[in-house]
Amino acid sequence: PTLGESAPGDDTTMDRTDPQTPQPPLTFVVTEVRVFAKNAFPSEQVYGPTDHPTLRLITCGGAFGQVRAGHYDDNVVVFADLR
Repeated sequence: PTLGESAPGDDTTMDRTDPQTPQPPLTFVVTEVRVFAKNAFPSEQVYGPTDHPTLRLITCGGAFGQVRAGHYDDNVVVFADLR
């Protein structure tokens, strides 16, 4: 699914490509998908520290060009935890 179609319980897998130390892929489980207005983006919630391994996937979403011409008005954030 696309980021905007992600739902809690979905898995996303990240390949690790360090050629010096090959590692198995990491699997994260989606815990939450939120839409935030760009002018009210919660930086601390999205980028702040956590007490366990997490993943934040961020893309544009919402209406296009209503607040600022040529740009989406919102961000879609997928929150995921290491499985």
